[in-house]
Amino acid sequence: MDLWGNEDAWDRQTKQEDTRKKTLTSLMTYEELENCFYECNACHLRTEGGHGPVLSSGSEKSPLMIVGEGPGGVEDEKGLPLVGPSGKLLDKALWSIGITRDRVYVTNIVKCRPRNNRTPTMQEANVCAGRWLIREIQIIKPKVILALGKPALRFFLGRDVGIIRSRGQWISWRNIPIMPTFHPAYLLRLEGKSLVDAKWQVYYDMKAAKECAMKAAPDWNWKSIEPVDLLDTYADRIAMRKEKNKLMCD
Repeated sequence: MDLWGNEDAWDRQTKQEDTRKKTLTSLMTYEELENCFYECNACHLRTEGGHGPVLSSGSEKSPLMIVGEGPGGVEDEKGLPLVGPSGKLLDKALWSIGITRDRVYVTNIVKCRPRNNRTPTMQEANVCAGRWLIREIQIIKPKVILALGKPALRFFLGRDVGIIRSRGQWISWRNIPIMPTFHPAYLLRLEGKSLVDAKWQVYYDMKAAKECAMKAAPDWNWKSIEPVDLLDTYADRIAMRKEKNKLMCD
């Protein structure tokens, strides 16, 4: 506000941000979250050249939430998390323990693609996850979280740690048990015995996460008869994302 009490651009921007924060904290359903999600421009990742934020896939009622790193090139284009090469490997790993992707909730720490697929910084992760992931967790209320890779582990622990030493060891975040394991993208960089060993480690980590979730939700159906085509399932959402991104860019 200037000397004469006139509202300036800074005041208007501050009021708009305050309104957005109040809106986020009042969200009670996944549908309400989704409706305002694609208009997010809270940090610089939104303007790094991607096609807009990527929300989630899977069942909002699942006892198991899988949290990855952030959208890659394919995910940024398609508008769904973990649908590229890493996602295909994740599907195979889940299938090996009797889970199909539509029966778990899958999301990421950061929702927009960092330029050149770089690893998001802790600050970027904290800003984005503090705005969206925490609200997702409050709405979904998972019994167990499977954290894929270092960025997810860092967020839940609140400090910089290595995934190699920490994977397979239970941690707790707000009374939710969390199992850290390797991100599928890490497995894609391995070869030979190192790859085989890492796959077995991921298998046992995922199996432990599922068994823990089964104790909390013994009646949950973990596997569809046939693998689900996520791009077909979320066709309407993908179209809405493209339209909202076009409006944001105009």
